[in-house]
Amino acid sequence: MADSRIIDGVDIASATPQQMRHLIRTGHFTEPTSGYCPGYAQANLIVLPREQAYDFLLFAQRNPKPCPLLEVTDTGARQTSICATDCDIATDFPKYRIYRNGVLEEERTDVVDLWRDDLVSFVIGCSFSFESDLIEAGIEMRHNTMGRNVSMYMTNIDCRPAGIMSGKMVVSMRPLPYRDIVKAVQLSGDIPSVHGAPVHIGDPSVIGIRDIAHPEFGDPVDIHEDEVPVFWACGVTPQSIVMNVKPEFAITHAPGCMLITDTKNVNLRG
Repeated sequence: MADSRIIDGVDIASATPQQMRHLIRTGHFTEPTSGYCPGYAQANLIVLPREQAYDFLLFAQRNPKPCPLLEVTDTGARQTSICATDCDIATDFPKYRIYRNGVLEEERTDVVDLWRDDLVSFVIGCSFSFESDLIEAGIEMRHNTMGRNVSMYMTNIDCRPAGIMSGKMVVSMRPLPYRDIVKAVQLSGDIPSVHGAPVHIGDPSVIGIRDIAHPEFGDPVDIHEDEVPVFWACGVTPQSIVMNVKPEFAITHAPGCMLITDTKNVNLRG
């Protein structure tokens, strides 16, 4: 991403993950994070009360494509200890979503005043992490080119249930020319901790997507005549699970607004 802005004295194009988290924490950056800090893993979030945490942990273990775990915090803890240092779960995502009984109530830039001692945070690998490898290989990320959030869709793909947790997979889509598909599969497949290889290539109706021009999450992007839609498992899947299971309280990241970790992609290669 060619972002030439200077925000609060920080050159966004060369900012470190810690610098980006500080800009996010102080409210200076509230945008989607795709393309920033290339080479470093980005992460999704689901925060649940301890009462539902075990079932979700089991769900993530049974569904590693949409929910590849990078870290699970201690109950009540806001600080991460594995994927990043100087990192506050309650402030370091650009935007959060708050669900009560499965209903999206609000979107906000921090959740400090909502934090509870019984909350457990699940930090989940994100497909934005492998995008830097694709870009380095000369593969265009259309949503970056258009200055938009990536397109994300509900599908008819069932996740493996665990306890009370069940629901459908969410996927992210990137249009690619035929010549780049094999390379994209190989590069993303080399990093299973951030969703790995695509789950579907081609006709969106096969996985239950009725209208590719109208994603449920993120923004639509142009698909050219010589291109094929390629779909990866997406870390927004926990939001579909929340809407299906309806726990009394849950916090997620807003789609596209990720945690930028200190973990390098190279260290996640399988």
